[in-house]
Amino acid sequence: KKRCRGISRFFSNGVVRSESGRGARQDNRPVCLQDRQGWEHYKHHWFPLVPSKGSGYRCIRINHKMDPLIGKAAGMIGLSHERLFQLLPSELTLWVDPFEVSYRIGEDGSICVLYESPQPGGKATKPLESRTSCKEEWRIGRSSPSKNYNMMTVSS
Repeated sequence: KKRCRGISRFFSNGVVRSESGRGARQDNRPVCLQDRQGWEHYKHHWFPLVPSKGSGYRCIRINHKMDPLIGKAAGMIGLSHERLFQLLPSELTLWVDPFEVSYRIGEDGSICVLYESPQPGGKATKPLESRTSCKEEWRIGRSSPSKNYNMMTVSS
């Protein structure tokens, strides 16, 4: 749940807040992973004992094409795909792993942590000092939206 709240907060702060007053739903209900369909997408690719296993499948990506999970979540809050492309950076990678959720804006951007929890066995993770620069990257990345409104397709 904390993972989902972190992701939802990330998109809510960057997308939904921009859309207040434009008809988009603005209750902070996490729509991306908490619902049954969101978990169904990940359940066979979730390995807490080997967190890196399945990480490619769990990666949510925008690279001038919208990841279907983001498009679906946007639809649930009343955003069109066209408007979503205007609000999000044209290149965004979000990694959803068992003990960490992180993102990168652009191909050469810094990796920023949204959510972090201790791993079993007390393995500590190193703190990040780049949170301010990550916020700045979010703002910069949003200033040049993609003009090509393509959706990725996913086969199950």
